Amino acid sequence: ESRAGAVEAHGAELRRIERDLHDGAQARIVALSLRIGLARQLLDRDPAAARVRLDEAQDGADAALAELRHVVRGIHPPVLTDRGLAGAVRALAADVAVPVEAELDEVEDGRRLPAAIEAAAYFVIAEALTNISKHSGATTATVRIGRGAGTLRVHIGDDGHGGADERAGSGLVGIRRRVAALDGTTRISSPAGGPTDIEVELPCGS
Repeated sequence: ESRAGAVEAHGAELRRIERDLHDGAQARIVALSLRIGLARQLLDRDPAAARVRLDEAQDGADAALAELRHVVRGIHPPVLTDRGLAGAVRALAADVAVPVEAELDEVEDGRRLPAAIEAAAYFVIAEALTNISKHSGATTATVRIGRGAGTLRVHIGDDGHGGADERAGSGLVGIRRRVAALDGTTRISSPAGGPTDIEVELPCGS
């Protein structure tokens, strides 16, 4: 079941990347090419108009680069490579409208986790914090990361109204599949009235 879920999640991820590239960066690059073509046609007879088209092309190039960076962050966020899991999670928490208390001491000891485990933990936390911001009505949230014997434990909680439903497109199914693909376990508790707690365990070696 976990293998089937992993294959399905991988397929969905590839489709998302393809859609992001097609609708975002590719569309902007096509528009950029058209603007440059128009500028070349205008260059001799109307340099001022050509300059306007080139300015638009510059803006289009900047937008295409931003789209590509967005896609890259969705594959493996550069912040993980640069700052490690603790730094990346702090950056996530800083962007959430709800105040987030982060307890990350156990991943700030200089020992890096395997890249796949860091990425899974990061995306689990990112998805959970997005849900909290959009749907929970919470006033506070917590993120705790701890290490056991060959295990990374991640807990995300909030004091919102609860009632999170895995069948309602909330991203919880994606969390469960991403964790299962690494032979991890996920427990989700979200009774009506709250609170919501997500606990994940990922095998990470010694």
